[in-house]
Amino acid sequence: MNRKTLAAAFPLTVPVLMGYLAIGLAFGLMLQSAGYGPGWALLMCLTIYAGSGQYLGVSLLATGAPLAQVAFLTLMVNFRHLVYGLSLLEKFRGMGRRKLYMIFSLTDETYALLSSAQAPEGVDEHDFYFAVALLDHSYWIAGSVLGGVLGAALGFDTTGVDFAMTALFLVIAVGQWKAAGSHLPALLGGVATLASLALAGAEDMLLPALGIIVAVLTLLRPRLDGARNRTPGKNRGGKQDREEGTVCP
Repeated sequence: MNRKTLAAAFPLTVPVLMGYLAIGLAFGLMLQSAGYGPGWALLMCLTIYAGSGQYLGVSLLATGAPLAQVAFLTLMVNFRHLVYGLSLLEKFRGMGRRKLYMIFSLTDETYALLSSAQAPEGVDEHDFYFAVALLDHSYWIAGSVLGGVLGAALGFDTTGVDFAMTALFLVIAVGQWKAAGSHLPALLGGVATLASLALAGAEDMLLPALGIIVAVLTLLRPRLDGARNRTPGKNRGGKQDREEGTVCP
């Protein structure tokens, strides 16, 4: 991975940079308030790297939760990543050993970027995806460690700071909505989530919602693939259209 690849990936990750510095800072502050210093923040970012999972980890550490409970709750909170990984199998194919890191680094925000990102002309697409994931990870580490350092030196009230994660994902989702060729998957996801919330309640809605979304999108995949293939330039960032003369250079 060279400087050109990093330069191409960086602008795409700027929203994540702003968000991860904020929510990483909040995580570091919360971890410090629970009695764990910046070194623990760094260790968790290097070995866990799951924003919601790490926020959950703060409360689990503070209460001394048993290992079985930690494992179960972490699985429930991060179960959505199973769906993320399945949808990016083709993009990660052929990445060799880097594929393991790509799986590990697939956060909500990184997934949102990679699901529609296209490497610029002259940049290897696998190097580009790897650079996006690596930059996002570095932002999270920097924010978390900074929060731990500030928390050790100063006193902060962290009430409400964790909403920065939700705000960040909303910003990225709006960008995806504007760039998407079809809004049907997003609309189906919203309807499935609301239906699951009404039927199962806020505490138990996640798994039913994911199940409904996976089932519906699987059934509609031929239609969605056909719509995407009919949309000029959506598959490869316009490269095919330029070759065929349908898009001006």
